[in-house]
Amino acid sequence: MSNLPLSRFTVLDLTAHRSGPTCVRQLADWGANVIKIVGPGAAEKDAIGSSPYNSDPQNLHRNKRNMTLNLKSDEGREIFFKLVEKADVIVENYRSDVKSRLGIDYEATHSVNPRIVYGSISGFGQDGPYGNRPGVDQIAQGLGGLMSITGLPGQGPVRVGIPITDLTSGLLLAQGILMALLDREVSGIGQWVRTSLLEAQIFMLDFQAARWLVDGEVAQQAGNDHPTGIPMGVFPTSDGHINIAAAGGAMWIKLCKAIERSDLVDNPDYATGEMRSKNRVTLNALISEITSKKPSDHWEYLMNKAGIPCGPINDIGQVFADPQVKHLGMAVPVAHPVLGAINLVGQPIKMSGNPEPQYRAAAENSQHTDEILTELGYNAEQISKLAEQGAV
Repeated sequence: MSNLPLSRFTVLDLTAHRSGPTCVRQLADWGANVIKIVGPGAAEKDAIGSSPYNSDPQNLHRNKRNMTLNLKSDEGREIFFKLVEKADVIVENYRSDVKSRLGIDYEATHSVNPRIVYGSISGFGQDGPYGNRPGVDQIAQGLGGLMSITGLPGQGPVRVGIPITDLTSGLLLAQGILMALLDREVSGIGQWVRTSLLEAQIFMLDFQAARWLVDGEVAQQAGNDHPTGIPMGVFPTSDGHINIAAAGGAMWIKLCKAIERSDLVDNPDYATGEMRSKNRVTLNALISEITSKKPSDHWEYLMNKAGIPCGPINDIGQVFADPQVKHLGMAVPVAHPVLGAINLVGQPIKMSGNPEPQYRAAAENSQHTDEILTELGYNAEQISKLAEQGAV
């Protein structure tokens, strides 16, 4: 991986659960030398309750080396700070007070290596009224407003089908770490980069948040209908459902022609965006009556030919069977010593000047402990003694 863009950086991975590993996965996939640090005698199940051989940890922890280290022991912390001296980045997602109690917070690591970039994800921020509260994805989805606008009108709060605050906060932290590394090239000094599940969730509200901040409007559940673009949503077909996105005057005219209802263009109930919004329910029912008479493939072909965004509603298996998804290479093959040939989720970023990431299976716990200690200058006798002491 030496020809990948992050190959010159060493990352110490102290993360668990999902948000932190999501951040580190971005760095590892693009070539960073990632050392995942876990406690000695780690359980057979990881922090999210999965066997290390399950699909989830395999996908989260790929492309890393793994070592055990007891950060509660003096010997373990001594090894950790030797690693810090040579590292570029540390990533953690402990509860906000844990790193300080362990004596491995930003101040402590910065004093050993002023160039260190220290990345932290917490539930609600490093301080403030909720600073020490435990936080997980669904709690942040609720507190951050997302569940109030997800689902059908009147249905009650609904969680999003992926851990979106974990994933988003991880991706945002990775972005922040890369910015800090760029800044370090000028300043020569690292810094502490922080985000939280709550901040990431509010950031991702985007235009729904702006509707409140600018207009004072509290967004409500809109189900499969787009909150502001009309007609845009899910429509039935004779063999399933499709998404159609025909918001805006030009698209509306194209849609009327595609469904052979050009008379609707001049209908005063639908002639303007404001009127289409006002009469959304009637309009959607009218379009649904038409689309339900023919299969999804018919409408998908017809709409896209007319320049109207339209597509199927796939299950996950259908996603990876789709010819465009196959073309994009979003399922990547990996050889695992126990599981054999498996596929993992590929990177969505393509770079013209660098090759695709070269994916490696997730390492076993402590698989690289001796190797990493040897790189730090420990000999076999010292390594054996450290194991006896419970430091590694």
